[in-house]
Amino acid sequence: MSLETASSLDKDMLVGGEWVSADERTDVVHPYDGEHVGSIPMAGTEQVNEAIEAAARAQEASTLSAYERYELLMTTAEKLESRADEVARIITSEQGKPIGESKTEVDRAVQTLRLSAEEAKRMFGEYVPMDAQKGFAKDHCFTQREPLGVVAAITPFNFPLNLMVHKVGPALAAGNAVVGKPATNTPLSSIVLFECLDEATDLIGAPDGLVNVVTGSGSTVGDAILAHEAVEAISFTGSTAVGKYLADNSGMKELTLELGGNDPTIVWSDTDIEQAATQVVGGACSNAGQVCNSVERVLVHEDIEDELIDALVDAAASLTIGDPFDDETDIASMVDDDQFKTVVNLFEQTVEQGATVEYGGRYGSDLGERIFEPTVLSGVTPEMPAAKEETFGPLVPVIAVADFDEAIDEANNTEYGLEAGLFTQDIDRAKRAADAIDAGGVNINTVSGFRADHMPYGGFKDSGVGKEGIKYAVEHFSRTKLVGFHQGFTDL
Repeated sequence: MSLETASSLDKDMLVGGEWVSADERTDVVHPYDGEHVGSIPMAGTEQVNEAIEAAARAQEASTLSAYERYELLMTTAEKLESRADEVARIITSEQGKPIGESKTEVDRAVQTLRLSAEEAKRMFGEYVPMDAQKGFAKDHCFTQREPLGVVAAITPFNFPLNLMVHKVGPALAAGNAVVGKPATNTPLSSIVLFECLDEATDLIGAPDGLVNVVTGSGSTVGDAILAHEAVEAISFTGSTAVGKYLADNSGMKELTLELGGNDPTIVWSDTDIEQAATQVVGGACSNAGQVCNSVERVLVHEDIEDELIDALVDAAASLTIGDPFDDETDIASMVDDDQFKTVVNLFEQTVEQGATVEYGGRYGSDLGERIFEPTVLSGVTPEMPAAKEETFGPLVPVIAVADFDEAIDEANNTEYGLEAGLFTQDIDRAKRAADAIDAGGVNINTVSGFRADHMPYGGFKDSGVGKEGIKYAVEHFSRTKLVGFHQGFTDL
């Protein structure tokens, strides 16, 4: 068997310093074989409100200094690191990604916590000279950063641990309290994070309720978060449709929305085709393609189209499909039936409209439940579903273009604008792409899927608003106050 079930994976919620259940619970299953992994409570509105109100009281009562917030996050990182193997297995159990990718996610989460800890000590203000404006005296004024209050962190299934850390770490670094809400089908690794946070808050002497986690349906928990006035900020990663709903109903709350993508990677004739193909396939197929900035469209000059397709086929064929607990596995199952069926439908529609399967195209059946084979498609046009929509699966659609003008136009031919990639050795072409591609990040000589945890990360257009990345998230989870010292009214 690929999965070892354990009663310890029946988890509860952390509300106001207490671990609590609910009247209803739901099962968490292993995507690869459908076996039971554990269970979680399904919170009602009242329990969500209790968590928010506990967070508000704790934040108001907290006297943690910047250094103590640093200690809190560093201690959490140490505790999470000590459980690294356990947590990696939990991620693979609930999400289905290969164990090697799960280990990498845990390592990144530990690093993200440590980066957040360091940022707690860097909430600097600046001196603002008043005499820079005509008629004003040389009064002493400066800015200082203050926390917002309660930050709600809502995360998706694809990186269940590190995406929660990306929200909770900067929020705590800035002095806020947090209420986390992980995806219902992949909540267990996030709950382990909050177990580590809970232990760390006790050691540091932080008030109960500074960290909370609630589980349940997105609509119930999300609507309760939207309705509660004590929530000052929401950081959400997920679909564009839900992001727009949050934006339309959030009132004066601060929002960070990291949403969908249809990310292009351009491969030009002056690059190493084989190396580019290896990166493209890796960028399209890691986590079975379930990554918001994965390679969704490959744009290639028509003169090298055939050469690139041959290299993409070789790269796709080199990937190993199988049990996610096998260290040799590169591609395993998708997270659930809905996600799997979405990719199948997009693929079938694209082939029906004239695309050619150069490699792959098999799914389910003897491959395994919810497994879709890495698939290279040629003859793809911009109107086809696999090119037009966010696939979130291991498809590699190749679109040929006549010149670089067309490549730029096609890169921008989307409602999304998260990340883009370009392989070229021409500095002028690279500079032009950097200026002309309408996306939150343009990566030269790598794929759209590049991300380091401290860099600013977030898209344009329907890909969202705001930036993740520790420094940038801390700024978004805090507010600027001007303090001015002006001439007094006595001669003393």
